[in-house]
Amino acid sequence: MGIMIVIGLVVLLGLILIGIYNRLVGLRQNCQQGLADIDAQLRQRHDLVPNLVATVQGYAEHEKSTLDSVIEARNRAAAAPTKANEEQLSGAIKGLIALGEAYPDLKASANFQALQGELADVEDKLAAARRALNAASANYNTARQSFPAVLFASALGFQDFAVSHIAADDRASVGAVPQVKF
Repeated sequence: MGIMIVIGLVVLLGLILIGIYNRLVGLRQNCQQGLADIDAQLRQRHDLVPNLVATVQGYAEHEKSTLDSVIEARNRAAAAPTKANEEQLSGAIKGLIALGEAYPDLKASANFQALQGELADVEDKLAAARRALNAASANYNTARQSFPAVLFASALGFQDFAVSHIAADDRASVGAVPQVKF
């Protein structure tokens, strides 16, 4: 009778471990999928930048330094997609879009407007993918740190998953009121 209780407890513990493991694997896969979604959006943005630069070149020949900085930032981000390189690319793209304001003919160009709209769409999708990744990583980290998973997670090879944060230099502009010019 005593041995049956011990065997029953071992089987129950094994089933609990299998459940914990499978749940953490699923949640970790959600995080990996979130990273893949972000990579896909970054790739799309990297592919869009040369078209935008080519369109601007036709209207703003003497803005070569701005165009070169965008191309350089894009190539750096494509070669090594680190957070710093992506932030530099975002800044360079903002400078490129600002050229549209300085050149009315460029701003009126249907091609420029289409590319600008497509870029805004990609940026929105990228922001949504980052939010989804943050939600998936929060769910994973919560499950990993909850009892009884916290007792076994590290031993089973599950580590915390990093959450994406706003860059320090962008943090000040997030809370700022946008300026509207007429």
